[in-house]
Amino acid sequence: MSSYFTDLAQQYIDGEWRPGTGSWDIIDFNPYDGEKLASITIATVDEVDDAYRAAERAQKAWAATNPYARRTVFERALRIIEEREAEIVEVIIAELGGTHTKAGFELHLAKEFLRESVQWALRPEGKIIPSPVDGKENRVYKVPVGVIGVISPFNFPFLLSIKSVAPALALGNAVVLKPHQNTPIAGGSLVAKVFEEAGLPGGLLNVVITDIAEIGDAFIEHPVPKVISFTGSDKVGRHVATVCAANFKRSILELGGNSALVVLEDADIDYAVDAAVFSRYVHQGQVCMAANRILVDRSIEAEFTEKFVAKVKTLKVGDPSDPTTVIGPVINSSQADALTSVVDQAIAEGATALVHGTATDNLVSPSVLTGLPAESALFQQEIFGPIAILVPFDGEEEAVRIANDTPYGLSGAVHTADVERGVAFAKQIDTGMFHVNDGTVHDEPIVAFGGEKNSGIGRLNGDSVVDAFTTQKWISVQHGRSYFPF
Repeated sequence: MSSYFTDLAQQYIDGEWRPGTGSWDIIDFNPYDGEKLASITIATVDEVDDAYRAAERAQKAWAATNPYARRTVFERALRIIEEREAEIVEVIIAELGGTHTKAGFELHLAKEFLRESVQWALRPEGKIIPSPVDGKENRVYKVPVGVIGVISPFNFPFLLSIKSVAPALALGNAVVLKPHQNTPIAGGSLVAKVFEEAGLPGGLLNVVITDIAEIGDAFIEHPVPKVISFTGSDKVGRHVATVCAANFKRSILELGGNSALVVLEDADIDYAVDAAVFSRYVHQGQVCMAANRILVDRSIEAEFTEKFVAKVKTLKVGDPSDPTTVIGPVINSSQADALTSVVDQAIAEGATALVHGTATDNLVSPSVLTGLPAESALFQQEIFGPIAILVPFDGEEEAVRIANDTPYGLSGAVHTADVERGVAFAKQIDTGMFHVNDGTVHDEPIVAFGGEKNSGIGRLNGDSVVDAFTTQKWISVQHGRSYFPF
């Protein structure tokens, strides 16, 4: 087992590794076999304050550092990840039950985001704007906001921590990161270790491993951070947004989804099956962009369903450390129990289980459901697990209505032989992202990422990340004398 679980089982505050001072420990378990990976004494409100104050002290000098010098940190961080890739894969497999395929996908994207961070350091551009006043020059600068609080989730912890941490730092901010308590190493202290070795000055990135049972809202209420970047459920996101608003903070919220993958009658059925199976079952379905609902034109429903079910039955369920495993464990027993309840509820409501998954500890095998009544509450919720719901439709108009009939609006996909028909369809769906002839699970460093409705507020990636982690400052210069009426 990786030494990271012993060496990094601490808080990282002001450039120092130190234990928390809480009265209890977070126990980090392997979700597949229940092995205890680490025991971490939690951070208290005092440590949260220490972390934010350290970030506040370090930030101004960092913001004043030449951005060409700042970017070398990210170049070194990328090299470190490349050199330690096998070890990081081991951590992802052990801590969150990610398969080899999933770990490779996560690391590939993390490296892409770090490559882009080299450019983010140089991206902010100011403007000179005309004035109606003679001799006045209006300069608008983009400047760092100061300190940013980042709260990352358990499903892609390494990637989704880096996705906010790296651009925030590159743009001249300091960061305090709170990883999910189920993934404190991959989502927290491992990220800190990479940047520490890359030469990031102490205090600029701090990691507090804790729980709201200990600190309450202290992480988001603290007066130092100006922006909170949260990735997680819409329920918690709603609370984060409320607290931020009450404290005049900006919130960037990347929340849940209930994506539809739509198969029109002219689609390549075999290809659509491949896209749908990946989009539903990647990382056990624990992906915000996963295809919760698979909508199929009734004229091809029988053929699609037969091929979809056949492919799902081939997915190997088991030990995520086995390179041939496709479906590993879900994150914990509560999630496994909730997924069992979803299947039971669907069948009780009249659905047919074409594949009826079972749960053994945290291993939940795939289910495929059809015939769920239209009024079922299951259509409205995010199912964070390996359960596919097949829904027939009659014509595009009905497909659009069904796809939009959800409180979420994150991602989606449509399959058709006519690309422009697909684009026209995509424009009618109330989501932040939509893909033609592809899967629903995509993220690229320079393309705006985010959702509509309950799927979040704001965008990350590319120019959007500059808007998220900088603020505008107007400085005017009066050349010659101004006129005052009194």
